[in-house]
Amino acid sequence: MLRLLARTAVLLLAVAVGLLLTDWVFAALDWQTFDIDWSNPLAFVVAVVVFAVAQAVLTPFFVKLARNNAPAMLSAVGLITTYVALLIAVLVAPDGLDISGWLGWLVGPIIVWIVTLLANFLLPALLLKNAVEKRRDGE
Repeated sequence: MLRLLARTAVLLLAVAVGLLLTDWVFAALDWQTFDIDWSNPLAFVVAVVVFAVAQAVLTPFFVKLARNNAPAMLSAVGLITTYVALLIAVLVAPDGLDISGWLGWLVGPIIVWIVTLLANFLLPALLLKNAVEKRRDGE
């Protein structure tokens, strides 16, 4: 049970980091097609949860679909589920996340996918390292 909670926390944190960094990149480039609405932080939290749940539910479905019908597509499942999960998050929580225009829908999900992938890989190691250091220090 503890492992499931830890995995869920890492997934939610990775999704939040992916969306935040994507928003930051688009803002830095002055592209107004991927936008997080900061006037309602709760809506952003809802968008993160909806995205994470959609991606967790869709991934096994798309993996099975690709494995049975197009094995060459297995490597693209993560990117495909990112696109679909972002679409669901925008439809369910439009006040938290807004993606518009071809640039937002082409580049945004790719950045979210890359950052979320890296965060899912790096966050457990970072959190584990911090936990071990605290335990050694006797906290």
